[in-house]
Amino acid sequence: MNLKFPTIISTVAVMLFANSVSAQEAPKYDYVETFKPFFYSQTGTETRSASGQPGHAYWQNSANYHLNVSLNDTKNEITGTAEITYTNNSPDKMSFLWLQLDQNLFEKDSRGNALVPLSGSRNGAKGETFDGGYKIKSVKYDGKDVKYTITDTRMQIDLPQELKAKGGVAKIKIEYTFLSPQYGSDRMGVQDTENGKIFTMAQWYPRMCVYDDVLGWNTMPYLGASEFYLEYGDITANITVPANHYVVASGELLNEKEVYSKEENNRWSQARNSDKTIMIRPESEIGKNNVSGTKTWKFKINQTRDFAWASSPAFIVDAAKINLPSGKKSLAISAYPVESAGNSAWGRSTEYTKAAIEHYSAKWYEYTYPAATNVAGNEGGMEYPGIVFCHMNSKGEDLWGVTDHEFGHNWFPMIVGSNERLFAWMDEGFNTFINELSTEAFNKGEYYSKKNIAQTGAFLMSDQFEPIMVGPDNMKENNIGVLAYYKPGMGMGILRESILGPEKFDKAFRTYIERWAFKHPTPWDFFRTMENVSGEELNWFWRGWFINKWKIDQAIKTVKYVNGDFKNGAQITVENLGQLPMPTTVQLKFKDGTDKIVKLPVEIWKRNTEWTFKVDSTKEIAEVKLDPKSEIPDVNPKNNTWSSADAKMVEKINVKDFTGTYGSKELNLKLTFKEKDNQLFGQAAGQQEFPLEYVGNSTFTFDQAQISMVYSKDKKTIAFTQGGREFKFVKE
Repeated sequence: MNLKFPTIISTVAVMLFANSVSAQEAPKYDYVETFKPFFYSQTGTETRSASGQPGHAYWQNSANYHLNVSLNDTKNEITGTAEITYTNNSPDKMSFLWLQLDQNLFEKDSRGNALVPLSGSRNGAKGETFDGGYKIKSVKYDGKDVKYTITDTRMQIDLPQELKAKGGVAKIKIEYTFLSPQYGSDRMGVQDTENGKIFTMAQWYPRMCVYDDVLGWNTMPYLGASEFYLEYGDITANITVPANHYVVASGELLNEKEVYSKEENNRWSQARNSDKTIMIRPESEIGKNNVSGTKTWKFKINQTRDFAWASSPAFIVDAAKINLPSGKKSLAISAYPVESAGNSAWGRSTEYTKAAIEHYSAKWYEYTYPAATNVAGNEGGMEYPGIVFCHMNSKGEDLWGVTDHEFGHNWFPMIVGSNERLFAWMDEGFNTFINELSTEAFNKGEYYSKKNIAQTGAFLMSDQFEPIMVGPDNMKENNIGVLAYYKPGMGMGILRESILGPEKFDKAFRTYIERWAFKHPTPWDFFRTMENVSGEELNWFWRGWFINKWKIDQAIKTVKYVNGDFKNGAQITVENLGQLPMPTTVQLKFKDGTDKIVKLPVEIWKRNTEWTFKVDSTKEIAEVKLDPKSEIPDVNPKNNTWSSADAKMVEKINVKDFTGTYGSKELNLKLTFKEKDNQLFGQAAGQQEFPLEYVGNSTFTFDQAQISMVYSKDKKTIAFTQGGREFKFVKE
């Protein structure tokens, strides 16, 4: 799914002063806690090896579907029958089965609707009033009516006899109807256009819950924010729509000669052999040859976890071939209305689709489906096997970004089937990471700009965010963009570029994908695989970045010439102030214009809070800087640089001249300043004291809270600055 969030900035001001003081009072770096052993709570099992690969007795259940559905485009009504063949490969007998009924999110009294705040949400139906949810007509098991219970977005079927372990097969048939929401939680819906409605249909049939070796039945309700966890199998679908509609869907169209004209089929043949986009149904043919009645479009897709489709009389359709590393071919297809046409917009959709699929196939794992279809609808961006829905108004860089992101999801979670309901970062975060590499590769970097990661530290590690490992239903909605997408994606980039290196990382990540393709990995399977393949201990990184919300704060403490003479070399002391350490890169710039890089491994922080090393040089140093390529998000970049100018003396002052009580009407806050041992301390009412450092020109700083205070000449006012915002304090 595509989720936009505010532009990342280098520093976020925390204007509640109590929070600033609490930051100052945070525990100092504890290397024992960071690197303590026994990160994994259990040893390997028969189903999941300690090495991170599926165990020798790994199993998972399967679900095949035969789906028949018809669309009433006047009522926005879906009428369907789902025939499910479910195979129990587990070692457990089953007396009941669980299914997901995700459309029930749109019932008036659903749990998901109850969670929509007064301010609104992207989850739900945007306040639309309609008779939402499934209307179940019948449920049959082996051809006979069976007892079932519906609880919100789940259905439990009680079996007349236990389903056998290790191969027992259940056959279920469910007849149902539902009304489609106009806006279905930003995942599906109905979009009006000048040439008719666009129906983007997802979560549209009852689907089996996953039964696994981790939790047994995975029955968390669908609340809108969290996505899906599904079994693999083969799916066939017969989709009956008005005869003037064009349908695109997951998988392969089986009856193209019945639903397309002779000329359109000739164009399809051209597209299958063309690297350039071929028009199948151009804009000039929309509205022509309208016929009454209905058509049935037949599709199939194998080894899949889901199926989605779209239908409209308004579609322009174009396509081109996708070249896969094995020599096989797939098809890039786009379907969009005239409002979206043009080379600055959806006219390049198929080009974008083709480029994304070819890049990921060559870099990570070959694409497995016969087609990749991009549909213009009213969704910000949503992914399904072989088909994605992106907003019809997207164009240029935005259209590339959402197309690339949604098709990246065909690797996570369509190929690597993680539990999105619990661990959104394992699909959204991994996908955000691979999107960065694909954008750099696309068309010689047409839309690529390198990010200054260092500037994101204060924002990314703000206390306002929950840990990444918190499920999306368990975090503030406004935080999902950071915690499911941006922060885990950045973490993967840091792991690749700054910790393991691209060669070791890529080998380990490819191995993870190969091991868990069309299977169900947990975070610990990923962690174990990355460690075992790379040969590196990474528990400190998993603890700090994913499980906890530890901060990164490294600093240059001192730079001293040996015996006071630069010709004897220099001793540099660096500190690790945050709880999450990182490998440390130090750049020295000399006054003659040359420079030197010193790389220190993360192991220096296994038993130290600071580290001093010697640089052999006969040159005078102009500047020392940590992380010169801005690859690490440090919460306080101000202490990452030392300049030769920093060694200059500041004027002497009488600290008592700066004491007293000052108040701010704007913040409704009073600060009292006292002198202790010739140092100035500040204190807010009821809070801890904090030390202030004099830096010259009547200015004091408290770097840990990013505070600067400039006294007026008469000492009657203070210009108080934090996070780029300034407030006036007046002496009482």
